[in-house]
Amino acid sequence: MDGGECRFFLFTVPRNLQISSKMSPEGKRLLNIVVLGFGFMFMFTAFQTCGNIEQTVIKSFNNTEFHGSGYTSMAIIYGVFSASNLIAPSVVTVIGPQLSMFLSGLLYSGYIAMFIYPYTWSFYTASVLVGIGAAVLWTAQGNVLAINSTDNTIGRNSGIFWALLQFSLFFGNLYIYCAWHGHVHITDKDRQTVFISLTVISLVGCFLFFLIRKPDPEPAAPSEQSQSLLQAESSESVSTDSSPGVGLCSQALDAFVKACKMFGTKEMLLLSLSIAYTGLELTFYSGVYGTCIGAMTRFGQDAKSLIGISGICIGVGEILGGGVFGMLDKCNQFGRNPVVLLGLITHYVAFYLIFLNIASDAPIAPEPGTDLQAYITPSVGVALLCSFLLGFGDSCFNTQLLSIIGFTFRDNSAPAFAVFKFIQSIMAALAFFYSNYLLLHWQLLILVLMGFLGCVTFFLAEWKAESKRRESDYDSI
Repeated sequence: MDGGECRFFLFTVPRNLQISSKMSPEGKRLLNIVVLGFGFMFMFTAFQTCGNIEQTVIKSFNNTEFHGSGYTSMAIIYGVFSASNLIAPSVVTVIGPQLSMFLSGLLYSGYIAMFIYPYTWSFYTASVLVGIGAAVLWTAQGNVLAINSTDNTIGRNSGIFWALLQFSLFFGNLYIYCAWHGHVHITDKDRQTVFISLTVISLVGCFLFFLIRKPDPEPAAPSEQSQSLLQAESSESVSTDSSPGVGLCSQALDAFVKACKMFGTKEMLLLSLSIAYTGLELTFYSGVYGTCIGAMTRFGQDAKSLIGISGICIGVGEILGGGVFGMLDKCNQFGRNPVVLLGLITHYVAFYLIFLNIASDAPIAPEPGTDLQAYITPSVGVALLCSFLLGFGDSCFNTQLLSIIGFTFRDNSAPAFAVFKFIQSIMAALAFFYSNYLLLHWQLLILVLMGFLGCVTFFLAEWKAESKRRESDYDSI
């Protein structure tokens, strides 16, 4: 009887494995995108919430020996991020995208854990390390997205990933609202409870990356197969090379050279301004705007907890935009330009309402906040509406940028996404730097000008990509 039971269990496991192995190649690729999205959702539930509240937390910190600045930390992160993007493709080539995302995630978790018992030296050291990790993480993410997509599914997959990623804004900020509701001052216990929870959440996301599997090739269209995982490419190249060390170094150098050359391509030059704009508005909605709301004493005692509600509204806008534009990608007969134009108009409405509603000194106000009034009586409803509009407009730009880069640079996805993140992060670093000094209306003016230029150059890049697609369709006839 015991032996029969053993045989039963021994045979049921392979049978289950056979069922899972019968999943279609497209199904496996879609599952990889979903797992990727959930991994990033957990990690950035922690990290984006951390970025949203850290300046407010630091202002309330009781230790007189701590002299850090949240804006300065984020400027360091994005500055190191931008420089590290030049070597990130080489790292992903050598150790593979899966391990790259896991190790990078550990650095993110370490940065968040640092706030439990913060010191100035550990604060800025962690900022440097997470900047390096961010470059590797996002380069690997772009590579996994590209190799699990085809020309027909890149838009859908970009939307699915973006929507799942932006759920992080909803859950993390909902927790902040519940934890800090009615708190005028953030105590050490409040801080420690929040950041221990965020560290655990971040670590869960790290381990989810191990569930991503190498996609199967499409047997019906070998000429259109996605490039294999860089990890697999590395192992195959090394096996055929007489010196494994030389093979890896050669691949790493080749990835670095490709990333540098990609800067000079017409397509990337056209996209650079729209990418730069996403870096500026990323800084504004993820770090500056929440701080502005928390500094408005005219919003009452709940001003600090409104930071969490603001983040939720941003997340709802991001999720709605990512989901809608991802699902409707196949039905879109007009290309990516109308979506980007919608994003620009949405942001312009948000900027105008913020200009009217939020005091100009809110970004740089001291811990007690600001008593100044802008041009209308400060309204919580208008402030939260602007949060939603910021998130929705951001999703318009980012989903279309992910889509056009994945299509245009399909054969060199890792270097292309590295350049994308290089441009975006260096502009985010610049924005976090000037956020320490510029009043709100000057920051909004910079966003308005860069948004217009970015939209125009995106139109040109999209028309070029559409021309390329038509030529490809013609050649395949």
